[in-house]
Amino acid sequence: MIQHTFGLLVRPSAQWRTIADLPESSFRTLILYPCFFAILPAVAWYYGTSRVGWTVGDQGETIKLTIESARQISILFYLAMLGSVAVIGYFVHWMSDTYGANSTLTKGIVIVGLTCTPLFLAGLVGFYPLLWIDLLIGVAAVSWSVYLLYLGIPIVMGIPEERGFLFSSAVVGVALVILICMMVGSVILWEYGAAPAFTD
Repeated sequence: MIQHTFGLLVRPSAQWRTIADLPESSFRTLILYPCFFAILPAVAWYYGTSRVGWTVGDQGETIKLTIESARQISILFYLAMLGSVAVIGYFVHWMSDTYGANSTLTKGIVIVGLTCTPLFLAGLVGFYPLLWIDLLIGVAAVSWSVYLLYLGIPIVMGIPEERGFLFSSAVVGVALVILICMMVGSVILWEYGAAPAFTD
């Protein structure tokens, strides 16, 4: 699995071609990829928000979450990441017939999970929550993930680049809808006891 991570960061086209040639059994193994890598940002933000903290403004005091609150939010964060990968992967599979691609649910989830590699790695900035660094690295990670999606879908799905561009654009649209649903879900969960609790 690690070779895919490195390959997608430094030589994505060649790595996607390697992934496209994998047998179905390897795709079933790769479905565990997001399960392992989603742990990284969850642990990083748990540590950063409960142990290091962050400040607002130049003279602001350090703000931290309580251990219990940080743990609860980090677990929900982990589950939200996996749920998002699974739902977007389902839509990749569901839309594949429209774009003339041969797909399985496993393949859809694997493509999305691998596409999220830069986001999982960028989540490590959570160990030290500094807003401007987090935003800078976050924007770079999102940009690279979108690039990986547009590059990977036509290669792995075996469709022309023009059709792959439309397919990838539809997937980005689905991802944005999932993002809005997660924001609404966060507000609802805050109302039902998952709101952050800060240290005194």
